[in-house]
Amino acid sequence: MDEPDRARRVREETTWHRATILELFFDLVFVFALNRISLRLLDDFHAGGLGFGEFAETLLLFLGLWFMWQTTAALTSRVHPDSPPGQFIVFSSMAGATVMAVSVPQGFEGRALLFAGAWVAVRTSRVLLYLSVKRVRTGGSALPGLLSLAGSSIPWLAGALVHSPLLRGGLWTLALAIEFPGFVVGFSQWAGRQVAGKHLAERLQQIFLISLGEAVFVSGRAFSDSDLTFFHGVGFALAFVGIVQLWRIYFYRAGLILPLAIAAARDPTRQSVAAALSHLVMVSGVVLAGVGFELYIDGPTGRPEPNWLVAILGGPALFLLGRAPFELQVFGRISLSRLIGLLALGLLVPAVWHAAPLVAGAGATAVLCGIAVADARRARRREPEPPAPLM
Repeated sequence: MDEPDRARRVREETTWHRATILELFFDLVFVFALNRISLRLLDDFHAGGLGFGEFAETLLLFLGLWFMWQTTAALTSRVHPDSPPGQFIVFSSMAGATVMAVSVPQGFEGRALLFAGAWVAVRTSRVLLYLSVKRVRTGGSALPGLLSLAGSSIPWLAGALVHSPLLRGGLWTLALAIEFPGFVVGFSQWAGRQVAGKHLAERLQQIFLISLGEAVFVSGRAFSDSDLTFFHGVGFALAFVGIVQLWRIYFYRAGLILPLAIAAARDPTRQSVAAALSHLVMVSGVVLAGVGFELYIDGPTGRPEPNWLVAILGGPALFLLGRAPFELQVFGRISLSRLIGLLALGLLVPAVWHAAPLVAGAGATAVLCGIAVADARRARRREPEPPAPLM
């Protein structure tokens, strides 16, 4: 193939800022994947409470799925997804992510090998593609990716084959610890400063919206399956208002101008990796908050369930813990309202410890509304703030 064909394989910074239809098609798998994560958490809550072990297991499964999405989004920010290599990356990732999502309900039990095997198979196929289609490469070395693949595949597969959940968790944690720095170093060398930052920013916005959609889905399902009493309706209304406030807080204003912040950064690749990490925390918070919505919609006036506060209050708190550094990445500062919101959620824990779940839900929604109101007042008083990325 000649050089013009190669040009069609690679994204340029001046073109293709928007996600393609194929990439949006790929995201549909993660609607299903996030739903599997939510259902696993709900089953743990209803089975007697979410202990540290159960939470850690679900977190590792979620991180495996997130890493699948993130690496695919990063690769398609350099390799054009409509090219033959790009299509291979997207479709193989779709297949692997679907298998991993199907495995989630028993991902630490009978389907552990299916989960780990799917991820290793996708990683291996990407490396083989890289080695066989040299012209996809835009610079740098394949060595970091090869080393991370070699170093992580063994603990992934070994963890799936052992019988001890604790040992499995340790081995999979090791695998992720090897995967992440290998990906960061390899992506930085391979993409350099040529990564399509605006495209990657849009992809991060889209995965956040998918997490909000999952929260809408679980809230609507809980309300639909309820007896539609007054208190069930109040719970659904609180959840809906809470989802809207999560959307408002994210997109004011850092989430809205993230593409400009990456484009203005001295090192767009580092800025992209940092933004991806903060989005991981925010998306985790939204998924956990969605579980909290379903819990208090399903049992709004039941007996107090202190364990449920992990989702009802912890979900919004985790979102804010990701939103604060995200704002720092975009503007070089953190709004006081984010820190006050975290403090308020912490103070709510003893206040609602013995209260009905609906009361805790009302408190969490009130905190989010307060932050959104503070943002709206700030927007009226000041001119729109330009991005000032630290990197």
